[in-house]
Amino acid sequence: MKKILLLVMLLQFSFGFAQSQFSWEAVEKFQNELNAEYADAKTSPLLPEDLKVFKSLDFYPANEKFNVVAKFVRTANEQPFEMKTSTDRKPVYVKYGEAHFSIEGQLFKLNIYQNIELSKKEQYKDYLFLPFSDLTCGDESYIGGKYIDLKIPQGDTVVIDFNRSYNPYCAYSPKYSCPKVPLENDLKIAIRAGVKKFHD
Repeated sequence: MKKILLLVMLLQFSFGFAQSQFSWEAVEKFQNELNAEYADAKTSPLLPEDLKVFKSLDFYPANEKFNVVAKFVRTANEQPFEMKTSTDRKPVYVKYGEAHFSIEGQLFKLNIYQNIELSKKEQYKDYLFLPFSDLTCGDESYIGGKYIDLKIPQGDTVVIDFNRSYNPYCAYSPKYSCPKVPLENDLKIAIRAGVKKFHD
């Protein structure tokens, strides 16, 4: 009986940390849209001198390994807090939930946040914010970490595709105010996915 229960638990565990069906097209679409945004003077965060010579952001090759289905744990009754930024601006966020997942046999947890003011706007009411840093930050990736945009999950899992992670605007210009990655979202693994650092 104990062996059966153990087997069931292992199966549930494996299912909870499975990979989602990976879409190369979705990653390519993300990259094309980001490049288009950065190439357009109306929407680009680039400095004028960088915009003049801009052709494309530097991306890691798309990798299925970094597209994961995480176990989503809703954290109710969390207190709103002021998130630190690169300036004295302090936007109010609340910890909305936790994502538990596995990469290369290692277990990880990331906190997922919701911006209080944004959540009051119809177009952003289901928007969630996932900032993270990893072992590539400061070397291959921006030292300040990267962001992933998420939607409120409908169930107890959430797809996290690190291939669609992007740099804060602060990676391109000092005029922006960007949320700093909370210490608890620092991953002790090299996430070679998404946008690389801009230039030295």
